[in-house]
Amino acid sequence: MSFVGELFSVAGRTAILTGAGGHLIGEMSRALGKAGCKVAILDLRAEKAEAVAEQVREAGGIALPLGCDATKKDDIARCLDSVVAEFGPVSIAVNGAGINAPTPFLDIKLEDWQAVMDSQITATFLGCQVFGAHMLQQGKGSIINISSASAGPPLSKAFAYSVAKAGIKNLTQNLGREWGTQGVRVNAIRPGFFPTEWNRKNFITAEREAAILGHTAMRRYGEVAELTGALIWLASDASSFVTGAEIAVDGGYSAMTI
Repeated sequence: MSFVGELFSVAGRTAILTGAGGHLIGEMSRALGKAGCKVAILDLRAEKAEAVAEQVREAGGIALPLGCDATKKDDIARCLDSVVAEFGPVSIAVNGAGINAPTPFLDIKLEDWQAVMDSQITATFLGCQVFGAHMLQQGKGSIINISSASAGPPLSKAFAYSVAKAGIKNLTQNLGREWGTQGVRVNAIRPGFFPTEWNRKNFITAEREAAILGHTAMRRYGEVAELTGALIWLASDASSFVTGAEIAVDGGYSAMTI
């Protein structure tokens, strides 16, 4: 194996991802499968998890799809037990579950606010608890949370989402500090704009698109495959001295002012 190949290798490791039936985490699941990981694909929508698992298998990878409600600690723990029984100890975890909503602030109902918060920060908190405890027992592991360009300064039209993502960034920093001497690293990827069909329908008007691209140094949206380099780096030993970090993959969005 080449120097670079060995440095970034995650082959043979077990990875578990929540929200893995979705746009971004689905691509991360496929990438880890191609990199030689045994991949556990968790999603509330079991059929979405199975579809991504099939794509991993078609590319020659090993995948286990599991229906999982990431807002319930017992459900995450159940899935972890299944994964360990099938693949062995988990050394890579991606907490990627979450929803969004474009409701104007004064119109947000408490239950809608709570649904976004539960799916984002609560699910990430519970994932860190369950996967973190497992990794601490092994004395090693990499947890990767999903922050956002909205973690600060916040984006308009995404009130609960922005609050939750700011919390995920803070939690990541806290746990990087907490577990820094125990072999478990906790970092976050901060995606810029990687629009889904839902985003385009609910968030991105022509005016908003112009504002987004005008504030992005590369003047374009990201392609989901462009997240996988940061993912593999954070999952591998190449980032062995990186913890509590938020890695921006945003085409220069966070570097722009006027």
